[in-house]
Amino acid sequence: MSPSRTAPTWWVWLSVLPILSLFILSNAATPLYTVWQQRMGFSDGTLTQIFVIYIAGLLVSLLLTGPVSDRLGRKPVLVPALALSLVSCALFVAAADVTVLLVARLVTGVCVGAVASCGMAAVTDLAGAQRGKLAALLASSAIVLGSGIGPLFGGALTDAVDEPVAPVFLTVLVLLAASLLIAIKMPLSPHPQRGGPFIRLPSVPRQQVPHLALGIAVFAPGLVGGSFLLALSPSLLYSLRPGSTALTAGALVFVAFAAATAIQFAARPLALPVTLATSACATLAGMAALFAAASAHFLPALYAAAALIGAGQGAGQLAGFTLLNTTVPRHRLAAANASLSMGAYLPAAACTLAAGLASDTLGIDTSTQLLTAPLLLVTAATAATIAVQRHRLPTSD
Repeated sequence: MSPSRTAPTWWVWLSVLPILSLFILSNAATPLYTVWQQRMGFSDGTLTQIFVIYIAGLLVSLLLTGPVSDRLGRKPVLVPALALSLVSCALFVAAADVTVLLVARLVTGVCVGAVASCGMAAVTDLAGAQRGKLAALLASSAIVLGSGIGPLFGGALTDAVDEPVAPVFLTVLVLLAASLLIAIKMPLSPHPQRGGPFIRLPSVPRQQVPHLALGIAVFAPGLVGGSFLLALSPSLLYSLRPGSTALTAGALVFVAFAAATAIQFAARPLALPVTLATSACATLAGMAALFAAASAHFLPALYAAAALIGAGQGAGQLAGFTLLNTTVPRHRLAAANASLSMGAYLPAAACTLAAGLASDTLGIDTSTQLLTAPLLLVTAATAATIAVQRHRLPTSD
């Protein structure tokens, strides 16, 4: 009997700490961007490039680590990724110019991509077939919870101390070091798949392609909104309320990911079609609120947008990963998770980069409107499709 079938439940819960830690690292920098902008003097366009290079590293990592993890095992990918994340923390602490900051974000993206694919698969392996839904819930919740804790923690320290960069990333480094020890000790099978190529493009079996497409359709729009909040919501917040602090900016992002975490636990007993519809409707309402915040300079609408977009992203992410975790064969799961993440992160990177570059010439308010208008149409179309096809949608039972 494989270790993944005999692992106790406490190991399943403990195995999400590496995911939580990496996503805390990925977003802890959000409220610190204003500190770096003041020191280095870069624009919102450069700020967006710093964010997007993280997604570029993540996407390249997803291309390789998911299939390699399915071929060699989870630990040969997960352990080096966590070790490399310690290097990224050191780079953030040492960053004195934009180049080092770009490298730090790139390395972070590579580490997060590895954990998003094989880390989630490791949780599923430990949980076994009978606890697949629990594994999807815990791993998906760790992503959004870590994404929310990072900016809140970073914002609190930015307002509390004069030099916040080192305290933020040295604290995260300790958490990552603990995660590395956990990954080393995980009772995982060393070789889940003994045949096949070492490297292949992430994919899913043909019969799961509709599941993958549906997961991307609901997850991607929410992730676009979440990526915008991470990269540019501080700039929009300062435009609406010039006296805002770094903690306020971090709290705004935390609202989004707290909503994403809460909706995932609330959706656990719901049928999968209901979760899909909830994601589409929440994202649609969130984009409308974000458009209103930028158009009317109405600050409460920005917080409403954060909560709704977070709920849409969280429900869409949970639905997408649940579809895969409950239908894809175990030896293809990391590659399937990578396919879903790539399908969502590609439009998130493109849209956020376009919004950031547009803000340099058109202003943050106008660029926000240009981002949200087409996303309103796309999300409305997705919601309509789910409503029409609801009786044909798969369930997670």
